[in-house]
Amino acid sequence: MGNKINPLGFRLGFTQNHCSLWFEERDYSEDLREDERIYNCIENYVQHIKGSINSSYGGITRIEILKQTDLISVNIYIAFVNLFIEKQGQEKKGKEKKGKEKKGKEKQGKEKQSEEKQSEEKQSEEKDEEEEMKQLRKEVQNMLVQSMLDSVNRELVISIEKVEKPYREPKILAEYIALQLKERVEIRKIMKKAIELAEKADVEGIKIQIKGRLNGIERARKESAMQGRVPLQTLRAKIDYCYYAVQTVYGVLGIKIWIFV
Repeated sequence: MGNKINPLGFRLGFTQNHCSLWFEERDYSEDLREDERIYNCIENYVQHIKGSINSSYGGITRIEILKQTDLISVNIYIAFVNLFIEKQGQEKKGKEKKGKEKKGKEKQGKEKQSEEKQSEEKQSEEKDEEEEMKQLRKEVQNMLVQSMLDSVNRELVISIEKVEKPYREPKILAEYIALQLKERVEIRKIMKKAIELAEKADVEGIKIQIKGRLNGIERARKESAMQGRVPLQTLRAKIDYCYYAVQTVYGVLGIKIWIFV
């Protein structure tokens, strides 16, 4: 019939690796539940932050877990670090930015800043990002430790890495499409914009598929768009895949995205 295999599982051992690495002979089910608790804790934390900031972006592209005898290391890859900072901190930064904008307007007509000042500003921005990453790492680690004190007796080590090109990740594009679908934007327009964002991130090919009651029509249908080359049957081709379900007024819509990196 149709080729319905998951492209990530299809490429395990070739271009795709497991997201959770550990070995257990006796208590396999307990370690599996432990992984599920870690994923659920991080997802609950993301949902809490999204509700406080009024944002629909999760920002987390993937989570990797590595287990040893006395240690559990969790690697979290984040696209938008600013979404995970507390609301109060963001309000303070917003006020500072407004103050800077006012000062900039007052200084119109003057000479441009020198290259040294620009480099200093870049360094200060990098320092701010590092501080944000440290703050985020502490918050996530405290949250995981508190929720898993009774079930985990191993040390937790969390490392957070920022994704340089967010729109190269299918999950981020799926969240963008879901946001536009909730706002009832035209489907063709949404897919066209998503493809443009992916092309700016230097993607070789992308395929988007949306299924469900599109535009409120009673009969479910499918809309798809493709740009570039997406060789799904080539094992050597590194393809990222994501399935995302979004709840709309008319029902649940399914979003599938294939990206040829």
